Amino acid sequence: MKTNEELQRDVQDAIKWEPQLHAAEIGVTAKDGVVTLMGTVDAYYKKIEAENAAKNVDGVKAVVEEIEIKYSSNTKSDEDIANDALKALTDNWNVPQEKIQIKVEKGWVTLEGQVIWNYQKEAANKSVGHLTGVKGVTNRIKIKSEIQDEIEKKNIVRALESNWTLHSENIFVKVNGTTVTLTGAVSSLFQKDLAEKIVWKTPGIWSVNNQLVVEHKYAISE
Repeated sequence: MKTNEELQRDVQDAIKWEPQLHAAEIGVTAKDGVVTLMGTVDAYYKKIEAENAAKNVDGVKAVVEEIEIKYSSNTKSDEDIANDALKALTDNWNVPQEKIQIKVEKGWVTLEGQVIWNYQKEAANKSVGHLTGVKGVTNRIKIKSEIQDEIEKKNIVRALESNWTLHSENIFVKVNGTTVTLTGAVSSLFQKDLAEKIVWKTPGIWSVNNQLVVEHKYAISE
């Protein structure tokens, strides 16, 4: 069992080992599995790196993100960001750029449109998230697979079982048309996200309802 202090230290160490982050920029508190990140960074993608580092720590149930972005005085205009975003999507061969629309307001980028694979949605998000001047990304891209084959539950279960980092016996799969629902328990947010990513690789899925609960026991701090 981890104490709050141990969880806090583990998250601090995870952030420290991220090459794109300086541990001194980000403060960490932990209370019964809820981790709060505070501080200032100079790029949006660094916020995401810090959040992902925290999620990967065993025992983290939720992340409260209070990190602020402070760019230099030479902040780009919304028009410049929009042009950079269009180029970034065009340059990424994983993204069907012609199917995605972009809106930029006060540095916040909103992505809309429709693709046939989740990895395309994630690639679009990552492409614009690394751009200078971006303060946040809202990804409203929808998944609509062109594959009409019936989704086989056994294939999803087999894929989950094949990943040694998951305790798949605690994960339950339900298939309803093009939607897959996951229920059960895992020990970290990393495992919850990983299970969903594995499911998304199944052809024919339009949506994943991830209801996995993060369960971890914590020692009482005196």
